Amino acid sequence: MGQLYDQMKMDLELKNFSPKTVTCYLTCMVNFVRHYGRSPAEMGEEEIRSYLHCLIKEKKASQSSINQAYSAMKFFYEVTLGRVWNGIRIPRSKTRKKLPLVLSMKEVHSLLASVDNLKHRAILTTIYSGGLRLGEATRLRVSDIDGERMTILVQQGKGNKDRYTLLGQRAREILRLYYKAYRPTEWLFPSKDPAQPLSGSSVQRVFKKALHQAGIKKKASVHTLRHCFATHLLESGTDLYHIQRLLGHTTAKTTSVYLHITGRDLAKVKSPIDLLPSD
Repeated sequence: MGQLYDQMKMDLELKNFSPKTVTCYLTCMVNFVRHYGRSPAEMGEEEIRSYLHCLIKEKKASQSSINQAYSAMKFFYEVTLGRVWNGIRIPRSKTRKKLPLVLSMKEVHSLLASVDNLKHRAILTTIYSGGLRLGEATRLRVSDIDGERMTILVQQGKGNKDRYTLLGQRAREILRLYYKAYRPTEWLFPSKDPAQPLSGSSVQRVFKKALHQAGIKKKASVHTLRHCFATHLLESGTDLYHIQRLLGHTTAKTTSVYLHITGRDLAKVKSPIDLLPSD
């Protein structure tokens, strides 16, 4: 892409996209250009449509990969090249709505108890305690933990938003033990190089090992702990508004998916069969 690559990178940074999103969008555009072997400035609707169709039918790409490619090309043609994007001619692939997998409180307890390494237990406990995304947890700084106010400060979370979330009593105790043993200085959970935070892939490996040791067969990931946080709060009586704020969701619609998991409000609804006169 040459100069267009640099121009798109600047446009993304001017829009204050996260470094992860910048890298993702640029990679998507590079793949698009390699597919045709031509400059993207020479291509238009037909090539975009054909490429998206190829991702769906031939490459069998995941829904998230297709959406990323769509968003990257839309940004490039609309912002970098200043062209009109025809959403009717280039429709976004419809996303399948799937309910997130959730572990029971007993399973979460077993999972955390199966982790012997203090550092590993501390980060998984912190993720569950505050409903953190994996990237949010690995980028925590020592100063983000407030043991007096029982809060965790999440800086520049998704959408570049700061928020406070919960530091549970047990999480605080684990973190105190961890701090005394490891004495982190800047990053709360540093890698072998103290100047760098722990990688997300390392935490995923720790989680998978804990799942196995706890005898949990569900296909869970570290992000499952965030779903567990929201679901267990809802089941314990916390309202959606507060859960939305703790998770950092922009709209209540995103948070409301947990209503379908808990069935809490569903239990209050009577089936019409019970409204019929009794025999």
